Amino acid sequence: MIELQEGIMPEVDRQNPYAIVAITKHGVQLARKLHSSFIHSDVYYMSKFEQGDEEAKHIQLFSGSVRMLLPTLFKQYKGIILIISLGAVVRMIAPILKDKKTDPAVVVIDDRGENVISVLSGHLGGANQLTHEVAHVLEARAIITTASDVQKTIPVDLFGSRFGWEWDSDEKLTPVSASVVNEEPVAIVQESGETNWWHLESPIPENFKTYASIREALHAKPNAALVITHRILSEEEEQILENGVLYRPKNVVIGMGCNRGTSAEEIKQVIQDTLNELQISMKSVKALCTIELKKDEVGLLEVVSKYGWEFAYYKPEELNAQKIEAPSDTVFKYTGAYGVSEPAVRIYTGAEKLELVKKKSGNTTISVALM
Repeated sequence: MIELQEGIMPEVDRQNPYAIVAITKHGVQLARKLHSSFIHSDVYYMSKFEQGDEEAKHIQLFSGSVRMLLPTLFKQYKGIILIISLGAVVRMIAPILKDKKTDPAVVVIDDRGENVISVLSGHLGGANQLTHEVAHVLEARAIITTASDVQKTIPVDLFGSRFGWEWDSDEKLTPVSASVVNEEPVAIVQESGETNWWHLESPIPENFKTYASIREALHAKPNAALVITHRILSEEEEQILENGVLYRPKNVVIGMGCNRGTSAEEIKQVIQDTLNELQISMKSVKALCTIELKKDEVGLLEVVSKYGWEFAYYKPEELNAQKIEAPSDTVFKYTGAYGVSEPAVRIYTGAEKLELVKKKSGNTTISVALM
């Protein structure tokens, strides 16, 4: 049992990404019901409501004020579901809030289980989605107040997130979001990435207009802009970001060969320098490809791990079946393939035209293609 004392941070036994907390008799029953269906959750409730099977069900009991438990749960869990009144929750969590990019999702359920309310980190933390899932289990009403959700428009902070798009900077997320929900003219310029990002049955709101280029959008003078591209923008094009958000789709693939023992630092530097030369953002890299012989190359493994890229490798006969503009007898002598970086990136992307066919740099060779 967890003994909550003022000034002492309690230890919790986290098993799952979500915590369910109850402090009333009816709340405990709701927590237990939700726990039986919501399997990726840990349950916490007051020891005076102990029913005897808590250890078997991995339910954690506590005594004292729940207010002292929340700071620990905030640090440990992705989402917290509280069967406590909304007003009490607001007062308890206010002192421990830090940033919407790091605070967990917080969802509140009333004591009768009729309403499930998204309270904190609705978009980035996933509270809105969690609210819908919990409401479905309890057959309750999901209450979402986020403007972009209720207005059925583009959530600027989540735009393209299901495809893995990244913002280049979060500096303008708030003012651009304000332009979106206030139905001001917003430009969309998409040069690359997935195009099926609008998933609602209703048409895209009329305040959005698509432009063929950043220059065209700048000429139209919109109040805000959403730009999707793998390119590094020119100084003139960057004017669009005065009230705009730049998204980086994952559509760039690196093909690479290297000598055995090449350091991760050298590999990373070659990739950075090459992409800068091509005016391509490193945030748009999706994968690194090579020959099967290099699947255990420490330097390559360290780089893909650092950036979270996919790591693909192919057999020599697979590589030799591809078009190779610059075949090498020397490479064939040591690997059984007439090329590594160029054919590897062709296999992964299916691209006919590469952004970079092949460049030798130090201990590496590198090729670049777009999905």
